[in-house]
Amino acid sequence: MIGQILVDSSAWIEFLRPDGNRGVADRVQQSMQEGTAAWSEMILLELWNGAGNEQERKKLRRLQAVVPVLDAPASVWEAARALAQIMRKAGKTVPATDLLIFATACGHQALLLHKDEHFDWLLAATATL
Repeated sequence: MIGQILVDSSAWIEFLRPDGNRGVADRVQQSMQEGTAAWSEMILLELWNGAGNEQERKKLRRLQAVVPVLDAPASVWEAARALAQIMRKAGKTVPATDLLIFATACGHQALLLHKDEHFDWLLAATATL
């Protein structure tokens, strides 16, 4: 059984764009069909911030009706702060939004579907923890 998949905004964008990366879009579509796709409030904020027209907002409203939200309790925020320190020591600066999204996926033991190198950095830095 496949667990939940936290779909990052970078993957949702590929899914929502008519000319998006088909490989990523297909993986998002598959997770939707399997009922494993999820997002977080931070991902929603990123997507709503980028919605440029009514058609895009309509798509987001439809998705919000069916895609579950993974919460970010205090423990997730604490993990994000710890990740920030780990990455800074590794000489990498990762946006706070990505730290929180990665920590949310970890906190829910969810896979993270993305198209963003920051998450690759985080995975590499935390692989030995």
